[in-house]
Amino acid sequence: MLILAIESSCDETAAAVVRMSEDERTILSNIVASQVETHALYGGVVPEIASRAHIEAVSPCVEKAVSDAGVTLSDIDAVAVTYSPGLIGCLLVGVNFAKSLAFSLGVPLIPVDHIRSHTAAAYFTDAELQAPFLSLVVSGGHTSLYSVPEPATYEEIGSTRDDAAGEAFDKVGRVMGLTYPGGAAMDALAREGFEARGEGKRKKEDYIRFPSPAINDDTFDYSFSGLKTAAVNHIHNLRQKAGLSDKAPIDREEMAEIACAFTESVVDGICKKLALAIEETKTERLVLAGGVAANSHLREGIAKLCKKKNIKLYMPSLSLCGDNGAMVGAQAYYEYLSGVRGDTDLNAYASGEGAEAARAIHRI
Repeated sequence: MLILAIESSCDETAAAVVRMSEDERTILSNIVASQVETHALYGGVVPEIASRAHIEAVSPCVEKAVSDAGVTLSDIDAVAVTYSPGLIGCLLVGVNFAKSLAFSLGVPLIPVDHIRSHTAAAYFTDAELQAPFLSLVVSGGHTSLYSVPEPATYEEIGSTRDDAAGEAFDKVGRVMGLTYPGGAAMDALAREGFEARGEGKRKKEDYIRFPSPAINDDTFDYSFSGLKTAAVNHIHNLRQKAGLSDKAPIDREEMAEIACAFTESVVDGICKKLALAIEETKTERLVLAGGVAANSHLREGIAKLCKKKNIKLYMPSLSLCGDNGAMVGAQAYYEYLSGVRGDTDLNAYASGEGAEAARAIHRI
């Protein structure tokens, strides 16, 4: 089955053509038009600017995806699109383009949940991945844990109650003066911090300790707001003691220790709740997905946990961790098999709750 998939939930316009069947999971093309440089000027995504950029990029991206795949539009069996969650203006661009294209081609339209798509990216990395499994999606807007008994059935069993891990990484990075998005730079800085600790350049009594994002109860939930605030306040205090302005550069070694301590808290907190979920659900497989799944420390920490718990870990390749069209196409295939279809009245929804309500009413 050839699926043309479109993704426009945030600041990447993406389109891909994938071939999916019971025996095959192949990416024929995967085009991403990033807006990172534009939004870096503002230190974060500006929704209106992002929406307008999607309008300009969606048609060229789709044309290139079809061309690079070596097929024509007449070969496409279905059109898939992210319809929730995300920035509403951005989602609407992709949804309306996909509706028009599917209608003109006379092929099924498959609405896909963005979070499910992130998980589905792992299908391309390991052909052995099959439901049931647990899925941990860590991104700029989400930190959620799902039980996935079937490929098109997701049951949320844990999530963040406030900020997402990726948002916290970006905010702390921005306060330190790192270029947006701060995730990759924080990853590298944390590596420097851990190396300094290992080489004895920083004494244990001088290690920075930040609060854990793991909520101290019997749920599988997280809270990153306190951790983020603690790190931001620590940075502000450093500058005040040194008589520096709010945006003045911080000593490189101190920045590395902050990134190290912050990352350590994030990884340890996530693993703490994940370990409880693994024990309670008796799962044998775990998928780690989402933009923050590209963080080397998180990948290492969860890999170590899975080895200890003797369960199989599946992670998308780094190129598939961020928003892309291929992941949408992968999940679309399983949604299609489960009977999910969209029509010309398909709408976009900023939140997953709104999407689920629509699914229940309209039987998407």
